[in-house]
Amino acid sequence: MPEPTSIALLSIGTVGLVFRFMRTQYRRAKPWVDRFGAGVLLVVSSPVLIACAVLIKLTSRGPAIYKQDRVGQNGRVFTLFKLRTMYEDAEAQTGPVWAAGDHEDPRVTPVGRILRRTHLDEFPQLLNVLKGEMSLIGPRPERPHFVSQLKGEIPEYEKRLEVKPGITGLAQIHAGYDRTLRDVRRKVKLDLQYIHRMCWWMDIMVLVRTSVQLLRTAREKSVMQNETSQEERRPQAFFSRNTKMRK
Repeated sequence: MPEPTSIALLSIGTVGLVFRFMRTQYRRAKPWVDRFGAGVLLVVSSPVLIACAVLIKLTSRGPAIYKQDRVGQNGRVFTLFKLRTMYEDAEAQTGPVWAAGDHEDPRVTPVGRILRRTHLDEFPQLLNVLKGEMSLIGPRPERPHFVSQLKGEIPEYEKRLEVKPGITGLAQIHAGYDRTLRDVRRKVKLDLQYIHRMCWWMDIMVLVRTSVQLLRTAREKSVMQNETSQEERRPQAFFSRNTKMRK
């Protein structure tokens, strides 16, 4: 009769093989899952995206859709699509620079600040997912200029390029804009952690966290607008009350 220890080890080994098999199968199916999800999201969000594009065109010069070279899987360069959040030719004088916070970056338009805060500017990247250049979830794609620099500064940086880049990801939900090399190292660590553990439940967790953050941002924006409108009404009410008292 087998010993309890042998049974336990055999059970653990079997469970490990099952999880490894499921992870392998999911990685093979992931491109089709991405394309299906991107298609559904693109159809659902298209009215909002069209409204945003019209608003961008009405409030600043330049195209509504911004195109930029990014580095994808295995170092292949592709054209990334975003809703334009900066003034036209914002980097003509400075060249490529890291993005700063919305209120700190003078290159960002007023409409662009809203789009960045709500992450609506990222939605055109669903087209990149449909083209097979990106995934819904994965490391953030970076520009060739910065990739060539960061490869020399961070030894494991190139490992991020082993998978397709994503619209959202483990690093995106846990960290904000890169301000220092230390921020980039932290994101690379999270990216490599995702690549190592990539499976269906990890992707579901990232999607849920991303949805929660989007809803929280939308709610905070609504609260701020209500507070602003109330503050604007107070002087009008005070003025109206004083006018009646004088009469």
